[in-house]
Amino acid sequence: MFTDSHCHLSFLELQAQLPEIRAAMAAAQVDRALCICTTLEEFDIVHGLATTYDNFWSTVGVHPDNEDVQEPTVDDLLQRAARPRVVGIGETGLDYYRLGERTVADMEWQRERFRVHIRAARASDKPLVIHTRSASEDTLAILREEGEGGEAGDLPKARGVFHCFTETEAVARAALDLGFYISFSGILTFKNAADLREVARFVPLDRMLIETDSPYLAPMPYRGKTNNPSYVPFVAKQIAELKEQPVALIAEATSRNFEHLFKEVLA
Repeated sequence: MFTDSHCHLSFLELQAQLPEIRAAMAAAQVDRALCICTTLEEFDIVHGLATTYDNFWSTVGVHPDNEDVQEPTVDDLLQRAARPRVVGIGETGLDYYRLGERTVADMEWQRERFRVHIRAARASDKPLVIHTRSASEDTLAILREEGEGGEAGDLPKARGVFHCFTETEAVARAALDLGFYISFSGILTFKNAADLREVARFVPLDRMLIETDSPYLAPMPYRGKTNNPSYVPFVAKQIAELKEQPVALIAEATSRNFEHLFKEVLA
């Protein structure tokens, strides 16, 4: 019924609880989950979850926040993306939230890493899983440069999802115009997220995914606790209230969107 389109079950706090989490997922009718890779070093663990359990899939990528890790090349990503049950490239993108004493100009390494992921996504024809925080203008600009008008014009355009969306309606509109999906997390249920709920009202249901981003961002009424994929129905319930639709319809639509974007899940 429900699909968690973004979770981190490879993280230690969730690995240790996997049998209990899977039982809770079954009880909550969460049928599938996409396990997200954040470093090349953890890829084998993430991929192992996807090859061990028939309702898990994986991605390959290096998170923009991760420094002092193996820097990916296009070939690194393509080799791993070709493995069974790897359905996307990412988590990738830009994050200027924790600049500290650095400037945006100092983050060129992050922008180049993002370009590498976009090129791998185009070459493999797999969708991007995009993280953007305090960097939406550059994120969109680079997608346009690399996905719409990149040098390799014979390759498919970049496509994918803006995960854990917290940006404005204008950013959502721009992402939708580029052909991307928008994914909402438990943040949507927070009391201080009224503006984000207005964005969710705006995003068409046929371009929407739901996620937990677990172990982070547990929805109300579990805010502050360790998140897991069994909580994704709370995100669907919030969207159902915003759209004035049954929860079952939200579950069906977002799961269908997941299948459409990550085509290999039906292969």
